Amino acid sequence: MTDKTSKALEDVAADKANGVKRGSGRAVNWDDSDMTTTYANVANVAMTREECGLFFGTNLTTSISSAEQVTIRLTDRIIMTPHAAKRLAVLLEANLRGYEERYGKLEVAPD
Repeated sequence: MTDKTSKALEDVAADKANGVKRGSGRAVNWDDSDMTTTYANVANVAMTREECGLFFGTNLTTSISSAEQVTIRLTDRIIMTPHAAKRLAVLLEANLRGYEERYGKLEVAPD
């Protein structure tokens, strides 16, 4: 990714965080009055041509290294279009880049 693209993604992420909708001159009102919070330490994705499913849950296994079976309690599913999923990926990438610049690189083991 070029520096110009990276800067553009950071600008978009910052605008979204501040409630600004680019190109419209209008602010977006984020109404969180019905929002709930759920903790998840596991996430998975399933894609079809028409939709992207994001699955969130918690790992209930206390010692994964010695466990014969790992139990994941799925608690939430979000279904979105592939286009919306792509926008989410762009926002996550920009926010994770900023996180790593502040706190250090995150290492994720391959599955």
